[in-house]
Amino acid sequence: MTIISIVEDEPFIVEALSYLFELEGWAVHILRDGADAAEQILEQQPALIVLDYMLPNKSGITVAREVRGAEAGETIPILMLTAKGQAKDRQLAHLSGVTQFMTKPFANAELVASVKEMLQNANPR
Repeated sequence: MTIISIVEDEPFIVEALSYLFELEGWAVHILRDGADAAEQILEQQPALIVLDYMLPNKSGITVAREVRGAEAGETIPILMLTAKGQAKDRQLAHLSGVTQFMTKPFANAELVASVKEMLQNANPR
């Protein structure tokens, strides 16, 4: 089963993402703040991470760096989903190991297509 970790503090977005991903047949692992997110992600070993930039207790940038800093997290695709869309935010995200960057609000079809592409690229057949 494909597991996607959602690291997001906004309940409506968590609900929307969970619904979209479960429709695709993917399981979701929800984390609502950055405090222990990297540790839990590394333990869970999801196929992909959807990560908010601005989180309580620890930023998504820090979480991405921690995941990338561990051997077990080096290849997990990370999609940063955020309201912060300036060039400097995108650059910082990519320097932190984020695979893809998408701004809120997002189109559901575009998000699902991006996740499918990232999953396929991570696990080519």
